[in-house]
Amino acid sequence: MSFGAILLLSLGLAMDATAVSAARGLAAQRVSAQQVALIAVLFGGFQALMPLIGWMLGTRVGPLVEQFDHWIAFVLLGGIGGKMLWEAFHDDDEAGEPGGEFRLRALLVLAVATSIDALAVGITLPMLDAPFTLTLVTIGVVTALCCALGVLAGRRFGAALGKRLDALGGIVLIGLGTKILIEHLTG
Repeated sequence: MSFGAILLLSLGLAMDATAVSAARGLAAQRVSAQQVALIAVLFGGFQALMPLIGWMLGTRVGPLVEQFDHWIAFVLLGGIGGKMLWEAFHDDDEAGEPGGEFRLRALLVLAVATSIDALAVGITLPMLDAPFTLTLVTIGVVTALCCALGVLAGRRFGAALGKRLDALGGIVLIGLGTKILIEHLTG
């Protein structure tokens, strides 16, 4: 797996966390550097931790499914991308309590929820011979940076950004899954 593919994967995985971060920024009256750092560390950390867990599962399962691993990657990435696209175009009223945008408990729940897709992606990474450390660090750093920017952009630009980021992330993941499938079928 090339670094470009890892970067695209990282960006795709980061979009739902970025959209949630933008929503937190939108809901806040003020955003401090400490709050931006908290979101970046939590979301980036969980986004890197979940593929690690998935990776450990994938190394056990990988040799058993090597003949059709490209189909598994395609289905998982396509399914996650499709889910993100669906959510981008269907409202799910998220009623938040005033002042609770940066409460640790709420942020932990959101960090876990937005990184579940990274767990599924992590299962496929050993099958694709992705470099272990580079992949996990890239996913974590890209997510942290995107989330920090998302909080600031949400505070500055408003709600229009969130759903577009989910849609973009979904398209990127579907594209990456399709690319993996085509490469394995033609290569």
